[in-house]
This record gives sequence, C-alpha cells and structure tokens, in this order.
Amino acid sequence: MPIEAIRELAADDMQAVDQCIRERLSSPVVLINQLGHYIIHSGGKRLRPLLATLSARACHVQGQDPVTLAAVVEFIHTATLLHDDVVDASELRRGNETANHIFGNEAAVLVGDFLYSRAFEMMVEVGSMRVMEILSHATNVIAEGEVMQLMNCHDADVDEQRYMHVIQSKTAKLFEAACQLGAILGERPEHDEQALARYGMHLGTAFQLIDDVLDYSSDDEVTGKRMGDDLAEGKPTLPLIHALRVGSPDQQAVVRRAIEEGGRDQVDAVLQAVHGTDGLAYTRSRAEAETDAAIEAISTLPDSPQRQALIDLARFAVGRNH
Repeated sequence: MPIEAIRELAADDMQAVDQCIRERLSSPVVLINQLGHYIIHSGGKRLRPLLATLSARACHVQGQDPVTLAAVVEFIHTATLLHDDVVDASELRRGNETANHIFGNEAAVLVGDFLYSRAFEMMVEVGSMRVMEILSHATNVIAEGEVMQLMNCHDADVDEQRYMHVIQSKTAKLFEAACQLGAILGERPEHDEQALARYGMHLGTAFQLIDDVLDYSSDDEVTGKRMGDDLAEGKPTLPLIHALRVGSPDQQAVVRRAIEEGGRDQVDAVLQAVHGTDGLAYTRSRAEAETDAAIEAISTLPDSPQRQALIDLARFAVGRNH
C-alpha cells in the first residue's frame, strides 16, 4: 500500500485531527495563535497522529477519542520541536524559518509550554487513567531524552548503546505511546497493547536513524535542513559513532575533533570519514533491522487494512529521502 493509499484510508480521521488541532490551538492570546498556527501548519508529516488513528482503528475503536488523542500526540510533538529549536539555536526546519528565529526564544518556549498544558487538558477529557499514565510517562521520558542528548553534545566517547538509549527516549517514545493508545482505547488484551507499543518503539527508532543518514546524504531543499546540522551542534549520531569505532586513526581523529569542536568547518572531511567507513550503510542497516522488528511485532494482530497500512508505513519510514 503506497503512502498515498495510506493517507486516503485515514483521510477522514486526519481531517478531523486537523480540525481538532485548529479548534484546540485557539487562545485569546494573539501571539499563541500566531506562533502556534505557524509551527502546526509548517509542513509536518503528521506521522505520529496518523499512527495513533490507524492503531486505534486496527483495534476496532470507534468515535472521537482516537482523533482527540492523535491531536494530543501532535501537540506534544510540536512542543518538543519548539523547545528543541531553542536549545539548538536552529534557524531552519522543514525548509522554513523556525518559530524561535521569527518570534524569539522566549515566545517559542512559552508557546511550547502552552501546547503541553493544552495536551494534558485534552487527554483528561478522554477519561482514562491508563491513557493519562501512558502519555504523562512518555512526556517525562522525552524530556529525559532531551537532557541526555544535551549532555552527549561534544562528547566523542558516546557509544552506540548510549546513543540508542537517547533516541529511543527522545524520539521513539512518542511513537510507542501513539500506537499503544489504540489498544488501550479498544480495551485489547495486554499482548496486543505490547505488540503495538513495540511496533511504535522500533518504528520511531528506525525513523530517527534514517534522519541520521539524511543529515549526511540529502539535498538541503529536500530535507528542509542543511547538511551537517547535527555535526555543527556537536551531536555524536550513529554514522559518526560508527566511524569512530571502525575508522583509521586519521578518520577517528577527524571525527573526534569535529564532535568536540562543533561547527561546519570540517564537514567535508567528516563526510569523507563517514563514507570511507560505510557509516551511512551501517546506520541504514540498523534502521532496516528496526523496521523488520516493528513489522514482526504486529504480525499477530488481526488482519485489517489499518494493520497493513502500519506495515507499509514502517517500510516507508526506512525508505524515505526526507
């Protein structure tokens, strides 16, 4: 099922999610409306709310709750992006100027806080303590992941295990929660809930690993960010960690210096080291393994168009170029 068919399958739900987002983003504070509207409508894939609705419908959930929780997931995700861009001093995301670059760091942080608090208002409305437990825990783990990533910046001794822990916390945890919610709403057995949770965790991990690949291999106009952005911030992502592990002493020295110093001065030399050690191929192979694990995780769910869409979304995540 191609991505267009998946989006068509979920079209009614995603239109309802967009409407919910517009309604719940509304505030009497003008700046919140302006900045929130800018970031929400700046070209995101809406992948996490798509996963939330597909997972819920795969578990035969009817009604409005999946739409509400899909919007909650998108608000949480958007809040993390706002805060991320402030921490990273980013000026570009998805080919557009970042909200903090346009409106200022103070406004971006505070509107991120508004999105978090609005998300928690909305999840209370669903009336499920289990939903509250999953989403509040996920939000806490994401914050821990952000702090761990900050601590890892400019640290060339970060190994693969530490890095995987960061991306599973910072990125994959919200994928996991988005998928797990469907089984909770559908009151499915524990094994189905855990199957969807594993699917989301593996898929989110694969998604981030492909982002790592794209940071060193894609056209800026396609990805909406400049090549080497992570390197400029001193982030030791998996292609660099692999180069440090298997590279020659000269390659290791180049990568180590680039991580510790940050900036763009050494991008070309680092690219040579990453390509020379097959760092991108290694990272992509790890992403493919995560994708296979995601698909295997939901193999026991009842067959449905939504389950097939989840399988094909996993394949799309690892094959994308942006």
